[in-house]
Amino acid sequence: MIPGREPELKLSIPRIPVSEGAAGRIIPVCEPVLDGNEAAYVARAVSSGWISSAGKFIPEFEERFAAFCGTKHAVACTSGTTALHLAFATLGIGPGDEVIVPTFTMIATANAVRYAGGTPVFVDSEPETGNLDPGQVERAITPRTKAVVPIHTYGHPADMERLLAICAKHGLYLVEDAAEAHGAEWRGRRAGSIGEVGCFSFYANKIITTGEGGMLVTDDPHIARIARNLRDHAFSEERHFWHKFTGYNYRMTNLQAAVGVAQMERIDSFVEARRRNAARYTAGLAGLPGLSTPVEKPGFKNVFWMYGIRLDETAFGLDRDGLRRELAERGIETRTFFIPMHLQPIFFKAAGGEYPVAEDLCRRGMYLPSASSLTTSDVDLVVGAIRDIHAGARR
Repeated sequence: MIPGREPELKLSIPRIPVSEGAAGRIIPVCEPVLDGNEAAYVARAVSSGWISSAGKFIPEFEERFAAFCGTKHAVACTSGTTALHLAFATLGIGPGDEVIVPTFTMIATANAVRYAGGTPVFVDSEPETGNLDPGQVERAITPRTKAVVPIHTYGHPADMERLLAICAKHGLYLVEDAAEAHGAEWRGRRAGSIGEVGCFSFYANKIITTGEGGMLVTDDPHIARIARNLRDHAFSEERHFWHKFTGYNYRMTNLQAAVGVAQMERIDSFVEARRRNAARYTAGLAGLPGLSTPVEKPGFKNVFWMYGIRLDETAFGLDRDGLRRELAERGIETRTFFIPMHLQPIFFKAAGGEYPVAEDLCRRGMYLPSASSLTTSDVDLVVGAIRDIHAGARR
């Protein structure tokens, strides 16, 4: 795409209303699971009087999450986006610096680079996983490049071996956007623990949630100390109400952390539920022409935050949005894949080059109901509906 020129590619993502199916209910694409100790812990926080950014649940949540990730430090904050902003600010990313990010992502990653004053540089994805293509990363490096941000797309870790080697070769920071990958692994190492910094989201559709919230994890005590300071208005450690740096109000509340502690009690079961449902989807959809299911490459653990499929319209007999409409009529909610960043109006002038993989993923990709609460019967209903729709389309 020529910089400054709006792309000719028109990618329409229709909003498709979902009606109750034959079962008289809707199977949502995702929903939080809040039937553990969440309400009890929030009530405990309220009764303590500590409802804002102090209270015992915040350090407990940080300690539990750091232990889960296998890192020495965790810094709770208000969202995955602000975790990324804290990471870039802590690493000194600023005006004139470039940060390599995938074009195939949600906009928060690129926005966080801009919050820090840096410039996001977009690269294309690997076709198999949708993750950042290391070969494209190396070609995008310039003297201004300071960091690379792989996103573990839909729960499958990026190619960390090649990305670590590239960052070491060029002296770049590696910041993991693990917003979609709680519990995902590469060679036994948890997502978020592999680069200098890992960033997580606890939005309501994530594997664990605090409603809104995020976490920065790291083994570096210096990074953790600066991140803690910046999230709290950069108050001086020497004098009260004294500021040497520009800080932010990115503090998580004790109420949110109370929900987070309760969620951590069941995070392993949430991950296993998603993996179990993904395996059932894959087995049930096997052999359908024109329908591709997500992968789990050797040496990786995919947590299937979202179970994404891709359709070949000619082979399947129906295009992606046609399948979505048919499923919606049966009470099954779906979502499309991301619209790439280089096609977003806010980034028209920043993008350059060609991104065929990301555009293909956007055209053909959708994800199916993927909540940890999804039952075996729900999965079978979705699979049966897709098979029925395919059979009808081929007649």
